[in-house]
Amino acid sequence: MRLTILGGGGFRVPLVYGALLGDRAEGRVTRVVLHDLDAGRLSAVARVLAEQAAGDPDAPEVTVTTDLDEALRGADFVFSAIRVGGLEGRAADERVALAQDVLGQETVGAGGIAYGLRTVPVAVDVARRVARLAPDAWVINFTNPAGLVTEAMSRHLGDRVIGICDSPVGLGRRIAKVLGANPREAWIDYVGLNHLGWVRGLRVAGRDELPRLLADPALLGSFEEGRLFGPQWLQSLGAVPNEYLHYYYFNRETVRAYQRAEKTRGAFLRDQQAGFYEEMTRPDAAALTAWERTRAEREATYMAENRDAAGAGEREEDDLSGGYEKVALALMRAIARDERTTLILNVRNRGTLGVLDAEAVVEVPCLVDANGAHPVAAAPLPGHATGLVCAVKAVEREVLSAAESGSRATAVKAFALHPLVDSVAVARALVDGYTAVHPGLAYLT
Repeated sequence: MRLTILGGGGFRVPLVYGALLGDRAEGRVTRVVLHDLDAGRLSAVARVLAEQAAGDPDAPEVTVTTDLDEALRGADFVFSAIRVGGLEGRAADERVALAQDVLGQETVGAGGIAYGLRTVPVAVDVARRVARLAPDAWVINFTNPAGLVTEAMSRHLGDRVIGICDSPVGLGRRIAKVLGANPREAWIDYVGLNHLGWVRGLRVAGRDELPRLLADPALLGSFEEGRLFGPQWLQSLGAVPNEYLHYYYFNRETVRAYQRAEKTRGAFLRDQQAGFYEEMTRPDAAALTAWERTRAEREATYMAENRDAAGAGEREEDDLSGGYEKVALALMRAIARDERTTLILNVRNRGTLGVLDAEAVVEVPCLVDANGAHPVAAAPLPGHATGLVCAVKAVEREVLSAAESGSRATAVKAFALHPLVDSVAVARALVDGYTAVHPGLAYLT
């Protein structure tokens, strides 16, 4: 089986390859094709993968290419993890937004809109090429903003594109852990959009254990989301939100923390990863050791500004492992081998949430088999969550419309309608700021 990774020079590709190395079952991935526009980054990542596979005669073969069509032909699965504009673009997204006193995070608020506006045209081009060159391939999308990009690609690939994210997995794992349950045996009632969802229940042997957690302030304060949001707020919600909802519930504090930070997250990662790739230009560098060292620092500083604003302290060691690569592998296994499983994924709504149309991409538990991912029916969201989901989905639709039409006015509308942008005048200033720094937004007129 052949897996093509778009964004193959990306820093987290070794996580995916590491998961593949642990898969010895029949029908596993035997060939990995890395595609990237940057040949130097491809070479660096290929060195890390070679050290990962050292001494393993059954390791998947790795090839690299800068030719997108070549990478797609013959693919069984396409893993998309591209970053249009690179980390310099992410740093610019943050900088422009913070100058207007609004959030510039890469998937939430103004930064997410800017990222989406320059990513959607590229993702749509990829989807069209997949449909032409590898029509039987399944696309696993990890490109951010994941829900928005998955919806853009689904207009050309239908249900053969599925978005993944590790945030719901990590959240469910942490809740199960504090409740003394095995995460593999728990049903996680999680519903929403990518980076905008809530755990409303956690069932073990048919019994919902979440009320026990919500009734115990000490237990609530013992894990990441409890420290981030505070036990009282979780009890008020009657649910445990995805960590990214901290940007909504504590927006003012988070923006201040970002403005106080010596570097924004994007600028930190840009400089940190530049150091890694520079080190990889030395033939004698220990590639895997350098990658592991850089990754440990990256994970430890994840959402540091939010934890600073909440006084939540350092991340626990168990939360430093991410997990999206395990979701990707489980998804590929389920489809390729018909190994039926349940995963929280980004898929077309198909009536799962009654407040959204059938084509809207949502993030919900899905039953996965050889025919793809099938969303499980969900109870209606409470009013406060419904309002937020509908508002953000409306913004996503305006982003898609702006990307398709090239309309600057529609782009302004997307910014202005977002719950975290408080003025039409600010929305106009954001569009001016982003088009000034991003050549990829020159299509907006």
